[in-house]
Amino acid sequence: MGFLIRMAITAAGLWAASMLVDGITVQDGATLVWAALVLGVVNAIVRPIAIVLTLPITLLSLGLFLWVINAGMIGLAAWFLDGFQIAGFGSALLGAIVVSLTGWIGNGFIGERGRYEVVRVTRG
Repeated sequence: MGFLIRMAITAAGLWAASMLVDGITVQDGATLVWAALVLGVVNAIVRPIAIVLTLPITLLSLGLFLWVINAGMIGLAAWFLDGFQIAGFGSALLGAIVVSLTGWIGNGFIGERGRYEVVRVTRG
């Protein structure tokens, strides 16, 4: 269940990026779902390798280079799918910022376990 919720958050971020960033286009809803799935797989397999390989640059930039890595992961996901296009690196970088912010907000609602949790306050 948590995987589907996280995939929905990623899809929402990609949709928001396609609405806010001029160079990002998503053909239809099915492509959006596939793009979220491909981006999840790319982030699970390729991103950790890219982070390790670019660790010195990431440390020198105080972590800002991670946005460049995220832009590359979105570009790689777009390369795999026909209905998901990115015009260039600038569009990918802005899209990575939008997807990251959407994911950050979404993960704040679902917590670490990947599902919406209601906090109950008890009177003692």
